[in-house]
Amino acid sequence: MASIFWHFVLPIFLATIFSPNPTYGAKQSKIIGMKMNVIDRCWRRDPQWRTHRVQLANCSIGYAGKMMNNIGSDLIYYEVIDTSDDPINPKPGTLRYGASVIQQKVWITFKSDMKITLAKPLLISSFTAIDGRGANVHIAHNACFMIFKATNVIIHNVRIHDCKAQAPGLVMGPNGKVISLGQVDGDAIRLVTASKIWIDHNTLQDCEDGLLDVTRGSTDVTISNNWFRNQDKVMLLGHDDGYIRDQNMKVTVVYNHFGPNCNQRMPRIRHGYAHVANNLYQGWMQYAIGGSMGPSLKSQSNLFIAPESGNKEVTWRKGNSENGNMWEFHSVGDAFENGASFTVTKGGRVPKPNYSEEQYFKVLDVKSVRFLTRSSGVL
Repeated sequence: MASIFWHFVLPIFLATIFSPNPTYGAKQSKIIGMKMNVIDRCWRRDPQWRTHRVQLANCSIGYAGKMMNNIGSDLIYYEVIDTSDDPINPKPGTLRYGASVIQQKVWITFKSDMKITLAKPLLISSFTAIDGRGANVHIAHNACFMIFKATNVIIHNVRIHDCKAQAPGLVMGPNGKVISLGQVDGDAIRLVTASKIWIDHNTLQDCEDGLLDVTRGSTDVTISNNWFRNQDKVMLLGHDDGYIRDQNMKVTVVYNHFGPNCNQRMPRIRHGYAHVANNLYQGWMQYAIGGSMGPSLKSQSNLFIAPESGNKEVTWRKGNSENGNMWEFHSVGDAFENGASFTVTKGGRVPKPNYSEEQYFKVLDVKSVRFLTRSSGVL
């Protein structure tokens, strides 16, 4: 009887343990069949993306270009296993050790879900990718990220929130040496003299100052697929009115979801140029897009949904009427709901992004914005 029993049970047992997980298979089939924007389509349809993580470097668009300098035979794979943080002498296994101490190309992942409370701002070295896919990673409740005089940095799939201002102090710098860092505002991510930066699929909210600052000559930045919410000052492009070097700043803002409960700076631009395309604006209080010092903006195929009450105007300009003649704020193919309006620059040319071949992407009709942004934020 026993042999007869196992004759029938053993094949069923083997089929069960070696068959693919039906839930996983159904989930992958759903992902493969989803409509996606061009960035997500590049990697999310691969059921083996965990094995092919670095393929992400080939998926960026806009001014950051492809992030191929972040990968290669000399790439170090580094896993965060320790949530502690020592800003001066980081331990191996911590995020700061991987992002600040290692001075080679490094691709940082996280062993499991974790919340990291940074003692001081994390200064991220050049050629660093912080990849939170596959884990629920929070950077929260104290200091947050700074990209200081660094290049070729990817920040992907991380929740950054409740960031607080920091007093001056010592911290491990992006060159692997301890430096003295001055007062730091409570931003989620701040770029200072940084270039070729890609910030994608993060959720940012509830910070003491702003969510994302691109300052002091930073340029060639792509900000894509993020969810910005619950914030007064959201995104600042350009350090201050007197910092003329920001005239060279070029930033792409694409496939992001702004709101709910955002007040202003989505973005606020000084001096430089921004291509803002295929984003969803879920209301605002003061304004959505604004700036000073004659910046150039091409707002293309964005969906602006005005708040139920209060200011319905998308734009805001600082400066007198004479300075206003320098403005280049243009709306091309945008859609406006709930009474939203956009004051454009009269006459003149519409400034083009003039992308290179590797930066170029096709801006889709505004009717597609809801599906293009439905996966914004941490996946």
